[in-house]
Amino acid sequence: MKAIIIKTERLILRPLGPQDLDTVSAYSTDRENTRLMLYLPHKNRQETLDFLRKVEAEWAKERPAFYEFAILFEGRQIGSVSVDSEGETAGELGWIIHRDYWGRGIASEATAAVVDFAVCQLHRTYFFARCDSENTGSCRVMEKLGMKRNSVRFGRKNRGEDEARMEYRYEMRICGELQPPLKNKEPIPDFH
Repeated sequence: MKAIIIKTERLILRPLGPQDLDTVSAYSTDRENTRLMLYLPHKNRQETLDFLRKVEAEWAKERPAFYEFAILFEGRQIGSVSVDSEGETAGELGWIIHRDYWGRGIASEATAAVVDFAVCQLHRTYFFARCDSENTGSCRVMEKLGMKRNSVRFGRKNRGEDEARMEYRYEMRICGELQPPLKNKEPIPDFH
């Protein structure tokens, strides 16, 4: 598969891979950065490397089941954003940002660009995302994208926590042309 590069006003999104081991390990093994995440923290650098090799293998497929993009801000890889294929028209969104970069709108900008990519290139029309009920930052990202909370459930088990928690699920449908707030909210991404 041809490498996909997405450019926004402030960010470059490119395929995540083993070359990002140092930067991904910095946030994926950090308990504070990942305490509200389902599959994190990673236990060590080797687990992060195994994950990155899986991502690289997926990018090598003709039709990847998921697209995991590195987020580059000011030339530095500071997080990742993904869309997983859920059937022919749906995609699950996910993101993580190094905590040193929280609160700058980076996750919203990166995720909006990936939604645009998924609509334009993958023909996705339905998106959903999930988060811990205490993850107010992720809730704000989903709301900025125009997603609506459609369910709350008990029983989420974050990897770094012992207790079961509440989970929010958000969704949105895109019909035809991109609808606000995606269209014209951020510069239209440049897909290469």
